[in-house]
Amino acid sequence: MYALNYAHLQKYDLEETGLRGGRTVKRFWRGALLLGTVLAILLSATGCGSVAKLTFNPQELYSLPKLPAKYTELNNQLNEILEGGAEYAAPTSGTNIQPVQLIDLDGDGKKEALAFFRNSADEKPLKIYIFESKDDTYELAAVVEGSGAAIYSISYSDLDGDGKTELIVGWKVTAALQALSVYALRSTGTEELIRSTNYVKYAVTNLDQDQRQELVVLHAADEEGGGVADYYSWQPGGLTLESTARISMDMAELSGQQGRVLAGTLQDGTPALFVTGVTESVRTITDILTMRDQEFTNIVLSAVTGVSTEISLFRSLYPTDINGDGITEVPCSVPLPTWDDEQGYYQRIDWKAYGSDGTSATVLSTYHDIEDGWYLRLPESWDGRILVSRSSGSEEASVTFYTRGENGELPEPFLRITTITGANRETKAVRGNRFNLARQQETIYVAELLEANQGLEYGVTEDEVRAAFSRITKEWVSGDN
Repeated sequence: MYALNYAHLQKYDLEETGLRGGRTVKRFWRGALLLGTVLAILLSATGCGSVAKLTFNPQELYSLPKLPAKYTELNNQLNEILEGGAEYAAPTSGTNIQPVQLIDLDGDGKKEALAFFRNSADEKPLKIYIFESKDDTYELAAVVEGSGAAIYSISYSDLDGDGKTELIVGWKVTAALQALSVYALRSTGTEELIRSTNYVKYAVTNLDQDQRQELVVLHAADEEGGGVADYYSWQPGGLTLESTARISMDMAELSGQQGRVLAGTLQDGTPALFVTGVTESVRTITDILTMRDQEFTNIVLSAVTGVSTEISLFRSLYPTDINGDGITEVPCSVPLPTWDDEQGYYQRIDWKAYGSDGTSATVLSTYHDIEDGWYLRLPESWDGRILVSRSSGSEEASVTFYTRGENGELPEPFLRITTITGANRETKAVRGNRFNLARQQETIYVAELLEANQGLEYGVTEDEVRAAFSRITKEWVSGDN
């Protein structure tokens, strides 16, 4: 009635099943084709008057790959759990969302099988069954139980540096409440290293740059939703809460789909966590957590205001290594006025790199056209000297850069970048002096140097525009842990 689905195991154990990228199936069809060719040759060699009588059953020519014996036994055990009233309850978020996962927890080179279930009839309905690989079978080693609506997430990390992997489990207690637990697999079962603690987001990182990973848990500190970050590290007595740092956003601003926690690097190479929340007024707040003088701290928290110094208009941008130098930069929106001095567009982005002491330096400025999916690295010579406007139609959207104009002179357009879609995009892309910047399946990006660019002190060449242009790549987010 139930069968262990190969799709549940493919990510973890293709080499053990023998299904390597479908090569077994491909070999079968190549063999069948070769056999057909041989038969055709034999039949043609007999001539019209002497037909060879060959009788065979096609089913005897091949057999589909069989499930290895140990997986058959595992499948039988899973079926028993299902027949006992349980149902699969795979984690709903994060990168590990399969109902059956294969992970080497104890470091012996053999993968344990973890199966996720819900049995509503039990006092603790949520269950994680852990099966150990024993020769040609799997044996039940432990069961982790939890209460709540769902298993929210699971991740795996060696937190104590012993070569064995711990389980970090997020439980969805209610629609608005999550609890975090950490378990280690022991010879006698599982040991709970951190009992369920409320959390919004967490990160596994190595801020102190030793040989072990640490755990940073972000959660509410008071009824108003003010947030803190708890720093756990492995000590002789176990996984211990070492320090707590205040963060300047409340948990509602961090918990939404727009909230992010990113591991990155400061200017001096020090690892840090960049925590970004978005307010209801559509402003972004970024906190930076790192170790400074062996103390866990938020380096952008103002001692005067008690909030981060990194607050700006939200433009769907997050800290990233924008220029590929190995350092994480924080985006800050700056007003960039239109050519007719109407309401400014917050579309120039200054990218700031931070040092461990909390000081920052702008390393790059960009114009981000979020609507059309591209950005342009702005030359330093343009700072304070350009205006911008955007126009759009059914199949074209253009952004035009203007000289700001001095001594009463009117602004003049000197560069236009156009996004073209529609059936006639190829024809439109070569009109006038347009030159290609990038192509996608249904979109072409082109630019045109306008008359005012000639002789302009800060004018640009086609090659410079191409080098400064980039498409905005959409970030694939698998979900929170």
